[in-house]
Amino acid sequence: MNAMKIGIAGLGTVGGGVVKGLQTHGARLDTRAGMPLELIAVCDRDADRLAAFAVPAKFDDVTGLVASKADLIVELIGGENGAAPKLVEAALKAGKHVVTANKAMMARHGARLAAIAEQNGRALKFEAAVAGGIPIVKALRESLMTHGVKVVRGILNGTCNYILTQMEATGRGFDEVLKDAQNLGYAEADPELDVGGGDTAHKLALLTALAFAVAPNLDAVAVEGIRHINPDDIAFAREFGYRIKLLGIARRTDIGIIQRVQPAMVREGTPLADVDGVLNGVVVNAGEAGPFFFEGRGAGESPTAGAVIADILDIARGNCGSVFGVPAASLSALSPAPAGSASSAFYLRFQVLDVPGVLAEIAGLLAKWRVSIESMIQRGRAPGEAVSIVMITHETTYAAVESALQTIAGSANVVAPPVMIPMEAK
Repeated sequence: MNAMKIGIAGLGTVGGGVVKGLQTHGARLDTRAGMPLELIAVCDRDADRLAAFAVPAKFDDVTGLVASKADLIVELIGGENGAAPKLVEAALKAGKHVVTANKAMMARHGARLAAIAEQNGRALKFEAAVAGGIPIVKALRESLMTHGVKVVRGILNGTCNYILTQMEATGRGFDEVLKDAQNLGYAEADPELDVGGGDTAHKLALLTALAFAVAPNLDAVAVEGIRHINPDDIAFAREFGYRIKLLGIARRTDIGIIQRVQPAMVREGTPLADVDGVLNGVVVNAGEAGPFFFEGRGAGESPTAGAVIADILDIARGNCGSVFGVPAASLSALSPAPAGSASSAFYLRFQVLDVPGVLAEIAGLLAKWRVSIESMIQRGRAPGEAVSIVMITHETTYAAVESALQTIAGSANVVAPPVMIPMEAK
């Protein structure tokens, strides 16, 4: 029986986990694959990493890996540009299948690489690029298409979810909890890609492509991170029966596709509200089939390496269909909904001077932009001091709320920029 010969580029946490998985569970994986899986080559610029694994061929440059006898290349180098997309393109053109965990590369170059894969009759799979061990890519590509997907919403970054969960549990501020997350290895030394929302945006662009058969369009994602969330917002959210989560949301509307990464109020008792710590969770509304919920570990050696190996098994079994669920030539250009057209109810917090008439002033300016108030919390201290006024609006557009807040921020009685957080009730 012919073996599937495998080469791996990148021997970091995930790459090392894939090597260990293939070597430790080889017999069981061979049975699942229906053929032997043979790891014949690895590639890494770090000599110590290369030396740590017993593999027949070792390369410090991807050129050697592409020229090897591998039938399948696993790309775990990472990075949107540079060596990773060059390796994937070269491997596909050389007639090799590719498995990758590279969300940034696929979000930026996925449509082009999908076309190259299909032109060469090769598979390009990326389950590990989105939500780690959660099989959401396969589900969207193969299982949930009958009735059409309407909305995908997810907690896609474990670092942000851990920070928000700990802020809620302890009452501490963002900066303090971030330091703890870094000390525990949940956050990078430079955490901006995570806390700024960029990591979630990469993953959301891929989920959008899978859900709606469009080419990934990272530039069309509106991105907002979590640095501005403070303990007051989290405490007020609980009073209203909500929790704050960083969500990636993709929604098809009559006027285009909405893609947003944003902190959102999620109603307590709903599936996403109960996703805590470093876990990820995704809800897919699949039309008449109803909502589906997926939860699991979104990062780390074991879940991510497991997703990579699952893709290898899929290819060995002959499951080499379209990269995004439809032929690359059939992917539509994403038509984004006009900026500000998305609608929601909103949580608004104003830090104001406790003086007569300030509430009437804010309510009047909201009414000017046709933003109506559903409920409110106001706490006074002493005349002239700064206090919080918190409101929940009825459903309205982002554009209306943003215009109203821009006007309100100019008031002499408002002492800090207003806070706006959309509500996701389900």
